[in-house]
Amino acid sequence: MRADRLVATLLLMQARGRVTAAEVAAELEVSVATARRDLEALSAAGIPVYPQAGRGGGWSLIGGARTDLSGLTAGETRALFLLAGPAAQAAPELKSALRKLVRALPQTFREDAAAAADAVVVDPARWGRPDPRPPAALAPLQQAVVDRRRVRIEYVRFGERTVRELSPWGLVEKETIWYLIAGTDRGRRTFRLDRVGEVTLLDESFDRPADFDLQAEWARIVTRMEQRRSAVAATVLVSTALAPILADQQGRHCTLLGPADDGRIRAEITADTAKMVARQLAGWGADVEVVGPPEVRAELAALGAELVRGNS
Repeated sequence: MRADRLVATLLLMQARGRVTAAEVAAELEVSVATARRDLEALSAAGIPVYPQAGRGGGWSLIGGARTDLSGLTAGETRALFLLAGPAAQAAPELKSALRKLVRALPQTFREDAAAAADAVVVDPARWGRPDPRPPAALAPLQQAVVDRRRVRIEYVRFGERTVRELSPWGLVEKETIWYLIAGTDRGRRTFRLDRVGEVTLLDESFDRPADFDLQAEWARIVTRMEQRRSAVAATVLVSTALAPILADQQGRHCTLLGPADDGRIRAEITADTAKMVARQLAGWGADVEVVGPPEVRAELAALGAELVRGNS
């Protein structure tokens, strides 16, 4: 968990005064690139961590290595614990790290830091649904990503089971669904972990491409998916009272275009097919009028007919 590493990195810098990315990587058993990104993330978040180039350089806390971490201001301490606190609810190791860090803080910061750690609760379960459990494949794949070891996985898609060998480059969680970005013999691919069965760590290691950036790659994947899911656009009319609710429900796939002649709000709803647009709107009934295109109106009519047949 990244928050766990950020706290551990700060403690390591406190103990040694100055560290290199390679030293952090060796100590925390991550790649040098991951350690460097963590150090840069601390700096970008406002923690007083700065790099020094050249021979004998490295990363240091402003003010030097002190047992009370006095390089942290009250605001910076609060920001760190607000970040790490929610993750600590699911990670006993992080709870332990936070307790140690609290003891290392100046006395005047401790109460504020403890309050910040308890200020936020993250509940990933939707209403009416159980708390989602991480997929079984997550733990071995996390180990494989960190250790740079190739894996053999069982993968089920559209009812077809395949066995694949690949190089796991990184993991992403989006709305409680985990994805693996990996190198395969067919190039870069993305896999949903809830479709992964048995995972076998192989003895073969791999080198991740030097130009690979997990965050940037995921941004590209999201952009491609959003474009694919916006292939069909329907124009609808909705009351001013319901327009913000429709926009909130549909998220990126709803654009409010402004008022229509009759006082209602004109909006655009997108999806990958006309049938998917119709399914997204069917539950709104007469509260939403679909102006076009004709294929979406036809799909709505077909859905209505199916519902009538199913209840007769």
